[in-house]
Amino acid sequence: MTTNEQYDAVVAGCESTFLKKTTDYGTSWRVYRTISVADQIYIKAKRIRTIQEKKMQKIGDDIKSEFQGILNYAVIGLVQLDINNDEPEQLPVADVERFYGEKIAAAKQLMQDKNHDYGEAWREMSQESFVDLSLAKVLRIKQILSNEGKTIASEGIDANYFDILNYAVFALILISEGKH
Repeated sequence: MTTNEQYDAVVAGCESTFLKKTTDYGTSWRVYRTISVADQIYIKAKRIRTIQEKKMQKIGDDIKSEFQGILNYAVIGLVQLDINNDEPEQLPVADVERFYGEKIAAAKQLMQDKNHDYGEAWREMSQESFVDLSLAKVLRIKQILSNEGKTIASEGIDANYFDILNYAVFALILISEGKH
């Protein structure tokens, strides 16, 4: 499979879970503020790091499912940045599916552009690095929020979510190849 095909396959699995949970729970995630989404990603990445360091886990969700959760929370974060707070909390599943697709399309284009320039260096990276990079991006989001959303020389919150999303995709691709 090509990278693009692997990307699509990984995302399809995450999207399927996301839409099923949307059917079960509605769009309860609409109440999340940016800091809450960042904290959800932090919790999942921190759990992966703890499992990596302790080399064991005590509850059922495995590392793969945590990376899937990170990807889906990054999508939530991106959607929330675009949706007005005066929009209804409950959105139709069809709208959620459209929003999801739009964010994934933008993330995939970013991945393709970066792969052109970096030559798919991510294929040689460790799972630990994807976790550490994601944690660093979450801390950047938190710092931007404490700066009232203003940056001087850095990308905004959305760019950090896009990077987190793509790190999760890369980790999931490598997991599917048996490399992690």
